[in-house]
Amino acid sequence: MSDQPPVPAAANTFERIKRVSPEGNESWSARDLARVLEYSVFRNFQPVIEKAKEACVKSGHSVADHFAEMRNMVDIGSGAQRELEDWALSRCFTGERHL
Repeated sequence: MSDQPPVPAAANTFERIKRVSPEGNESWSARDLARVLEYSVFRNFQPVIEKAKEACVKSGHSVADHFAEMRNMVDIGSGAQRELEDWALSRCFTGERHL
């Protein structure tokens, strides 16, 4: 029997969608996070990102250190692709410890 308390389901989901760069830096895709938080349309999640950027500045952190704009190519049929806006978010955004 383990001495550690069980990990809440939300933490498991958060860890499941985490991305780790080859350098070991952790980040989360804003699109992945929006889906987990049940935003049906990504544009409805964008104001959340903007508020988080404001909070980052107010707390003395650099927005550039915690919010990196990304562009992902997705298939749209017939072999064509379309570019989608996304953001790589650090733990500062998620309310976890600072990197």
